[in-house]
Amino acid sequence: MNNFTVSLFFLFSLLLTHGIVELQASTNQPYRTGFHFQPAKNWMNDPNGPMIYKGIYHLFYQYNPYAAVWGNITWAHSTSTDLVNWTPQDIAIAASQPFDSHGCWSGSATILPGGRPAIFYTGIIDSKNTQVQNLAVPKNYSDPYLREWFKYPKNPLIASTIPIDPTLFRDPTTAWLGPDKRWRMLIGSIIDNKGLAILYRSSKDFKHWTKANNPLHSENNTGMWECPDFYPVSTVGQKGVDTSIFGLKVKHVLKASLGLRGPRDCYTIGAYSIGEDKFIPDMEESLGGVPGLRYDYGKFYASKTFFDSDKKGAFCGAIPRSLWLDKSGKQLVQWPVVELESLHINRVQLPSKFLEAGSVLEVSGVTATQADIEISFEITDFEKAEVLEPNSTNPQLLCSQKGASVKSAFGPFGLLVLASKDLQEYTSVFFRIFKGQEHKYVVLISSLNDKNDKISYGAFLNVDPVYEKLSLRSLIDHSIVESFGGGGKACITARVYPTLAIENDAHLYAFNNGTKKVKITSLSAWSMKKAQIN
Repeated sequence: MNNFTVSLFFLFSLLLTHGIVELQASTNQPYRTGFHFQPAKNWMNDPNGPMIYKGIYHLFYQYNPYAAVWGNITWAHSTSTDLVNWTPQDIAIAASQPFDSHGCWSGSATILPGGRPAIFYTGIIDSKNTQVQNLAVPKNYSDPYLREWFKYPKNPLIASTIPIDPTLFRDPTTAWLGPDKRWRMLIGSIIDNKGLAILYRSSKDFKHWTKANNPLHSENNTGMWECPDFYPVSTVGQKGVDTSIFGLKVKHVLKASLGLRGPRDCYTIGAYSIGEDKFIPDMEESLGGVPGLRYDYGKFYASKTFFDSDKKGAFCGAIPRSLWLDKSGKQLVQWPVVELESLHINRVQLPSKFLEAGSVLEVSGVTATQADIEISFEITDFEKAEVLEPNSTNPQLLCSQKGASVKSAFGPFGLLVLASKDLQEYTSVFFRIFKGQEHKYVVLISSLNDKNDKISYGAFLNVDPVYEKLSLRSLIDHSIVESFGGGGKACITARVYPTLAIENDAHLYAFNNGTKKVKITSLSAWSMKKAQIN
C-alpha cells in the first residue's frame, strides 16, 4: 500500500501538444485557459529544464517571441513558488553564437554537486538543421530567479558521429551520476527506424563527454525518439528518490516521445544495470506498441520530469502531476499536484444516488468552463456486462466505434462537460464495462465545429470494479479537458473548441447511457479561480 502514496516525479507537458499557438490575452478569447500554463502571446511548445532552485520552481519552454507560428526558437523562462501561479522572466537562452545560430531547441536541467544547476540544450548550427549539444550555466548562482545564463564558450560539447544523422540528434536528458563518479546523459536519435537512447558519459567537470559503445536502450520500428527521459521510481516507502539513485528498491522508467503512429509519450518500466549501462524492460512489448504504456492517451507530447528535492518528490503534465509507481509495479500513477486545490472555490457536493438507464443529471452551481470534478461510481451484476472481442486490442479504435451514444449494459456512464443546454454539443468522459478486459475508460470529443479536432481517445483501465473505486477526475479549462481515471491509472487530455458551450452557455452533467442503472457514490465539483500566469 505504500506505493500508492509515493509522490516521485512531477511531469510537465505544456498545453498538450508538440506545438501550440497562443494569441495575445484578452477578454474576448473564450478558449484561452484559466489555470493551465501559457505565455501572454505567441507560439510555445516543449517544456525544458524544469527544476527547483533555492525554493523557486523554474520552467523553461520553447518559444517564438515574435509571432504565433513556429520559428525563432528560444528558451522562455517563468518562475513559481507553488507550481500554479507563474511569473515571466527574461528570455533565458536565445540564438547568439555559431553553435546555436539557427535556434535553441529542447533540453534538460541537472543539479550538480553543491546545488548548482546546469542546462544542456540542442543547438541548430546551420540551414541544414545540423544539431549539436550545448552547455549553459547561471551567471549568478546567488540569484534564486536565475535570470541570466552563460553559454560555455567551448560549445558544442557533443556532436553526432557516424552513423547518426546529424539532423536527428537532439533533446539531451537530465544527467545522473554513477558510482564511478561519472555523469551519464541520453540523447534521442534513430537509425533505420530503430529508436535510440544514445548514452554519453562525462568526468566530474560535466564538460568532456564520450559516447558509449552501445545505447542505453533501442527498439526497432519505433521511429525517432524525441525528448527522452530516464529516472528512478521507488518500490517502497513514501518518499521520492533523486535521479542518481539506483539499486534493489527502485525501478527505472524510460520514456520517449514518438511520432510514428501519432504524437504520444510512451514509457516502459524496468531495471537499470549500472555496471553494463543497460536498461532492461520488465515487459516484452514495444515501447511504442498498442496499447502499450503511455503517460496520457490524448494530446500529450514532449513532457519532462524533475525531482523536487524540497518535497522529496518529483513532477510531470499539462497541469504538473505527481508521479509514482503503482502497487503492481507494472505502471505509473499520475495525479494533479495538491497545490492546484488552492484555486478551488464554491464546492458543490451531491448525495449518493442512482443514475437510472438513459438519465442525465445537471451539476448546477459550478462554473462549467473552469472546474474540477471528482465522481465515483458503483455497479453490481457484472455478468451482464458486454463481452470484449479478443481482437479489440486498440483502445482508441474501440472508442471511435463505441462512442457516447452506443449503449451497452454498463456504459457509457460518466460526465458530459463543456455541454450546451440542449446537449446538441458536449464532450463526454466516460466508462464502459467489458467482460475480459474489465474496464474501458475513454474520452470522446464531440464538437459542432468541423474544422477542429474531433478524435476519440481511449485507454484500458486496470481496475477491479468489485474491490476498487471506479473513480474519475476531470479538470475543465475552457478548451482543455484533462481526465484521470482510477485514481490516475489512466489519463486522457483533450483540446476542444466548443462553438455553443462557451462562457455562461456551458453546462456540466453526469449521465448514464447504459441499459442498467449505476450508483454515484460521491460527486464533488469546484469552480476554479484563475491562476496568475505570465
